Amino acid sequence: MADYFKGIEKILIGDEDWAFIPEIMFRTLLMYLVVLISLRVLGKRGVKQLSIFELVVIISLGSAAGDPMFYKEVGILSAMAVFLVVVFAYKVTSYFVNKSKKFEILLEGSCTCVVENGRFAIENFKKEALAQDEFFAELRLKNISHLGQVQLAILETTGSISVFNYKDDEVKYGLPILPALFANKHQEIKYKDYYSCSFCGLTKLLEPSAKTVCSCCEKDKWVKAINILRVV
Repeated sequence: MADYFKGIEKILIGDEDWAFIPEIMFRTLLMYLVVLISLRVLGKRGVKQLSIFELVVIISLGSAAGDPMFYKEVGILSAMAVFLVVVFAYKVTSYFVNKSKKFEILLEGSCTCVVENGRFAIENFKKEALAQDEFFAELRLKNISHLGQVQLAILETTGSISVFNYKDDEVKYGLPILPALFANKHQEIKYKDYYSCSFCGLTKLLEPSAKTVCSCCEKDKWVKAINILRVV
């Protein structure tokens, strides 16, 4: 009978003793905070569709459920302790997110305007871990070929990009985001036409010149602007 109870105890707590359960709970809470902070530092692009703390819950619960399945030394009660701490931490986090806008912004960040009136919002764009090529790819998936078609683009807290387009009769010259066109950058302006700064997207009618410096960002690489309409 004693062996039977030892077997049950082995199933419940594995190779550890009962005194290890509080340590497991502390480790779980600590790792919950570590993962939460790490994902917040990584930025919005790492957590598309899910909020940061929801992703933390999924990772934590997945680990808690997986370990006792594969390792004999990990007891079921240890996994249940992890579940209890994660669920409790999730409920507390959700409570403060719903009660405090400041806490919500601190935890999940806020949406960021990255394109405004056909130009990059440079100061906002630099704050986000968002590569230009990656951003252009997102726009191309929305059938956008140049920034002159875009009135407003917002990087949401989920990492997705919301785009508000100009009406067809309002589309203006803008920086092309098609790879072949964007790659054709040059300093020298050989003939009068509309050009866009390759860095900030400022679009101007330029006169022929050996070198023209952008009045917005002070860069000197230009791309011939286009004003074609969106094809939906």
